[in-house]
Amino acid sequence: MGYRGKVEEQNRARDLRAQGWTIKEIEAELAVSRSSVSIWVRDVVVDPQVWAERVKTRRNYGWAKRKETFERRRAELTEAQTAKAKVVLGDLTDRDLLITGVALYAGEGSKTRGEVGFANSDPRMISMFLAFLRRNFVIDESRLRVHLYLHEGLDLEAAVLFWSELMRIPCAQFQKPYRAKPDPSIRKSKHPMGCPSVRYSCTETHRAIMGLVTALLTSEVSIPG
Repeated sequence: MGYRGKVEEQNRARDLRAQGWTIKEIEAELAVSRSSVSIWVRDVVVDPQVWAERVKTRRNYGWAKRKETFERRRAELTEAQTAKAKVVLGDLTDRDLLITGVALYAGEGSKTRGEVGFANSDPRMISMFLAFLRRNFVIDESRLRVHLYLHEGLDLEAAVLFWSELMRIPCAQFQKPYRAKPDPSIRKSKHPMGCPSVRYSCTETHRAIMGLVTALLTSEVSIPG
């Protein structure tokens, strides 16, 4: 039995060698010693074209492995950095949320008079803005409106339900969506849930927010030293 097993291994080793496998690869595949493989395949002639194709495959495999390792390490570093950042930031106080919301609005908010408006495809940004709005101002929830930008071909009903649950705004307060036609020349990726624009028509609230934006952007920054 043992001898026949060795014969089978020898034949398998010779077949693999003829396919362009290296001695090291055959050793790992058959779980035998490298010296044995070397003896078994020493007289096997490998076609140059077969060898070239095998070398090409090994290079591609090597690149795939390097890419996989790089992406894994990058993910680990990102996770570690995020964990460290959460410790530094801690839980947001009411003042932290106020300043964060004002900064968000300064960059992404509508500057049109009489209307508070904020649009973003990132659910986290939308959630944080609404938390800022609801925490710092008296809001008539029935006057909140959502205008959804969604490419044609994507599930409108699913998108509306997603944003409605996230924002805690009834579907009935969603206005007619804008269905964009895909344009490959502009962008290839599409947000499956689209980009919502949250609007609240209130001159007083908009004026108050813009006052905070102005105060933030004109604040003096203390620079140590």
